[in-house]
Amino acid sequence: MSRAPAAAPPREMGRARAAVLIGAEGHLIEVEADIGQSLPAFVLLGLPDAALRESQDRVRSAAKNAGLDLPARKLTVNLFPASLPKAGSGLDLAILVSAWAADDRVTGTEQVLFLAELGLDGRLRPVRGVLPAVAAAAKAGLQAVVVARENAAEAAFVPGVEVISARHVLDVAAAFRTPGADEIPLRGDAGIIRHIGGAEPTDHESTHPGPDLSDIRGQAEARFALEMAAAGGHNLLLIGAPGAGKTMLAERLPSILPPLQDEQAMEATAIASISTSAREPLTSLQRTPPFEAPHHSASAAAIVGGGARIPNPGAVTRAHHGVLFLDEAPEFQRQVLDSLRQPLETGRISLQRSAGQVTYPARFQLVLAANPCPCGMSTGSGLQCTCTVTQRRGYLSRISGPLLDRIDLQIHIERPRSASLALAEPGETSGQVLTRVMQARERQAHRLAPYGLAMNSQAPLKLLTEDLRLPKTVTGQLDDALDRALISLRGYVRILRLAWTLTDIAGRERPEAEDLDIAVQLRLSTGAAR
Repeated sequence: MSRAPAAAPPREMGRARAAVLIGAEGHLIEVEADIGQSLPAFVLLGLPDAALRESQDRVRSAAKNAGLDLPARKLTVNLFPASLPKAGSGLDLAILVSAWAADDRVTGTEQVLFLAELGLDGRLRPVRGVLPAVAAAAKAGLQAVVVARENAAEAAFVPGVEVISARHVLDVAAAFRTPGADEIPLRGDAGIIRHIGGAEPTDHESTHPGPDLSDIRGQAEARFALEMAAAGGHNLLLIGAPGAGKTMLAERLPSILPPLQDEQAMEATAIASISTSAREPLTSLQRTPPFEAPHHSASAAAIVGGGARIPNPGAVTRAHHGVLFLDEAPEFQRQVLDSLRQPLETGRISLQRSAGQVTYPARFQLVLAANPCPCGMSTGSGLQCTCTVTQRRGYLSRISGPLLDRIDLQIHIERPRSASLALAEPGETSGQVLTRVMQARERQAHRLAPYGLAMNSQAPLKLLTEDLRLPKTVTGQLDDALDRALISLRGYVRILRLAWTLTDIAGRERPEAEDLDIAVQLRLSTGAAR
């Protein structure tokens, strides 16, 4: 009696790990590869987009030109979870490594993140979004990541993860070669570099100093308003004639903002990493608060984010922990300006598309600059204005009342005169003002820490009217203005916030009636808000 042939041992599939970006967060992907016995074919499963489908040709060409051809059989690659949308070319390396693992060329790839695009000659090319991808890998417990040499510094921002960088796919294959398999020659000009992320400081101060506040001559009130905005995190509106210095002032706001702390710097750097405007690989953490200044022709999608499949981050997200400056604000489309209302209140922006919902962080300081009228000459200083009364009334009304209500500081800037410029002494430097700003930030952080807040601009009505309530002798006139509907409730809250910031700059314990008077002037001097 003949015995049935013994069953063949189950064939092992090749596995590797990759990552895709959904919004500003990385999501790990398990890449499974199976080599069948049928005619040559390449099947890619798991909801890939068009760019990812092209990886089939890149992977085969890279393997052939590197001298480690894939078997001439059917190769099936599955990207798990299949329900998660996948886009981009960053999965190329993981697909090739999993195919080699299925062919028993490499081993030990199951718990390693591979993140790089492949050139047709086998070179590893950098990709965007390495920082959030590596952070997701570290959170999932992976101990090592493999990236292109240009992305090594960015991957090393995440502490505790071994970063393996290479220039050619042959070096990656040699590092994970299966014992007993054919020797894999290293590239003479490449090789791999290993180091542990976070072991050494990677952030360095820029050697190119930015605009300094000492460049501004005169404009004492505007400089003080800028210091107030920096100290309390307040939004700012600057109204003045062309050439008065509105743009110069706004551009110098980041120079008097405190450097970003570790967590903030990681968030800002991660956003820079995923941004479509990123052109060069990141080599240091972003410690300077970002500054975004889109043109007034920008669309709503460019400001808040947008895209057909997975929305890209907009200017409000790129300005996270920094400044969003809208010059010539009335020239922006009305819907673009009103789209800022939600992120100003919540600190994030949610975008819905057919592929799903994405939420981006968007906690920024808004700075608006505007002329007083279309021609800019309606300043009351004797300049000839060519606008009609209707044009002058309608120009600033393009900025809606609800948006103006969310801007704490609203300042008129007068055109400087030659006499004042000649007599004006050089103003304080950004470093001198920054010292006071940081001291004021420390005071308010100490006061607001029990409530989970850091700046006066975040203080809610309940806190200001209960635990931080001021005596009636201080708020009497402000309360009367609210009762007579001369100011809105939102304006009431913002005046109290400004008063507390004035107190912090002066180093006092609590606001006085004079502080509220100054806050009212800083809030209502343009007559645009209530």
